[in-house]
Amino acid sequence: MRVIEVARFGGPEVLTLTEVPDPTPGPGEVVVEAAYANVLWIDTAIRAGRAGQWFPVRPPYRPGSGVSGTVSAVGAGVDPAWTGRRVVARTGPAGGYLDRAPVPVDDVLAVPAAVSLRDAAALLTDGATAFAVLDLVGVRPGERVLVTAAAGGAGALLAQAARAAGARVVAAGGAVKGNALRRLGVGEVVDYSAPDWTDRVRAVLGRVDVLLDGAGGAYGRAAHDLVASGGRVAAYGAPAGGFAVFAPASARARGVTVTDIGALRAAGPQARRAHLRAALDAAATGRVTPLVGQMFPLDRAADAHRAVEGRTAVGKTLLIP
Repeated sequence: MRVIEVARFGGPEVLTLTEVPDPTPGPGEVVVEAAYANVLWIDTAIRAGRAGQWFPVRPPYRPGSGVSGTVSAVGAGVDPAWTGRRVVARTGPAGGYLDRAPVPVDDVLAVPAAVSLRDAAALLTDGATAFAVLDLVGVRPGERVLVTAAAGGAGALLAQAARAAGARVVAAGGAVKGNALRRLGVGEVVDYSAPDWTDRVRAVLGRVDVLLDGAGGAYGRAAHDLVASGGRVAAYGAPAGGFAVFAPASARARGVTVTDIGALRAAGPQARRAHLRAALDAAATGRVTPLVGQMFPLDRAADAHRAVEGRTAVGKTLLIP
């Protein structure tokens, strides 16, 4: 089979396509014939050696976190009925940029008939993250919600789900990506490359009850000033330059409840599975639609990383093995 490997930290060019023997499922495992592979911003940070404080990965390693596809083989102790089923799965140390993945059957979820394998791959991590954020933070009808990095994979889902919950939503993102958000009907779209973007949010929402910050950096810090006393903040992304988390004293003084990446990472396998199932069910019923902006063949994994790192990617980026 073909798999991407990383022998040393560095630029996208260190992503190397390698041929290795086809996997054989062990006891309790299945082999998934991958149709799509999940690509994340954090994959680029790990590859560049910038994510050690969150993910202690060291080369050599295989990047990626999961795939969608069809079960082609099952190991001892696994119900043969899994064979031929459409599934989505986290792939763990085996890596996720590959065309065949050996996976514990407990890490596999069946994909609803109404959800494509492409969309299932797009929901694997971003969908689970979005619905974990919603579970931890909560969004109620009539609340004023600001989503930053709203044209990212998780951000687009959060904006749609918050709107479906009855909230008033402003989706903040770059100018080029605004049209993609408008097509999803996420609510008001604000270009946060404009110097007065926070003023535009105030004009629509006034103060913000819930900030869902997938951008971090200067954008996240600027958004903090919009949060109402007693508001709630989730800082789940950092592509703009580090997670933007309230100073504890400031949060206490304003009565702001903060959920950071640590709280999201603390969720166990059962919780992650439940949040992914919630995302798949929401897609099956039409409450959310993953925003898949670009797909690359497996041998162009480096180009996928360049698009994500250069922030030219819209929504979700996938590989096609």
